[in-house]
Amino acid sequence: MSTFANAKNSSDDIIIRLIMDINTTIQKKSLAEEVSSLIREQINDGKLTKGEKLPTEPELMKLFGVGRSTVREAIKMLVNMGYLSVQQGRGTFVESVTETNEPFHQRLKRADIQELREVRDIIEAPIARLAAQRRTKIDLENMKRHIQERGEAAKSGDVGRCIAADINFHNSIARATHNEILSELYHSMTVHLTSGYDYIYEDTTYLMKSQPLHERLLHHIETGNIESAMRAAKLLWKDVNIEKESDEEHFN
Repeated sequence: MSTFANAKNSSDDIIIRLIMDINTTIQKKSLAEEVSSLIREQINDGKLTKGEKLPTEPELMKLFGVGRSTVREAIKMLVNMGYLSVQQGRGTFVESVTETNEPFHQRLKRADIQELREVRDIIEAPIARLAAQRRTKIDLENMKRHIQERGEAAKSGDVGRCIAADINFHNSIARATHNEILSELYHSMTVHLTSGYDYIYEDTTYLMKSQPLHERLLHHIETGNIESAMRAAKLLWKDVNIEKESDEEHFN
């Protein structure tokens, strides 16, 4: 399968001529993914420019050697990414030469850990507030199970287990908000934070120091103390001495 040849003007619109290279074959990816990838490459390389019209479905089917459903799925992928737009009765056009609607989970893969920490710093307190208001008995049981495992893992020096328990604890708080969008957003971020934490924490020293503050956060959520829960959540992301903060923050 080949790349696109140079575009050529027609009387009504710009028709893109595709030349197939018999030495290139589609493999591994699905046919639709491969076709969309080939079209996207031509857009990224500047061989297709904004406003240009793609060939009709039958032409694309013939040029790529695939079926109609494959062509439609490939076009749909590129429309969802923001590369193409389908205009009823006119055809499919290049909408943008850059991806404007990248799936959120894909964008998270490119985020560095500092970006993710900054976002968590913003949403931790609101999550704690909602959890303190809406937590159920089952929510609290899940939090207690994870915080206990976090503490045990920290004491035993098991970094990997401690990080996993820490992530599970915070996710259980997010689920206790009973806001599905917020919970899914938080979960998506923590999935990518985990790998970063593996590099940050060489041992469980800091995780041990922060255990009391995590336990207080749980206490405030359990007792429904909204303000204290929010303060505890904010303290988790301050670059301060944890032991000093622990002395200043008391059960209310």
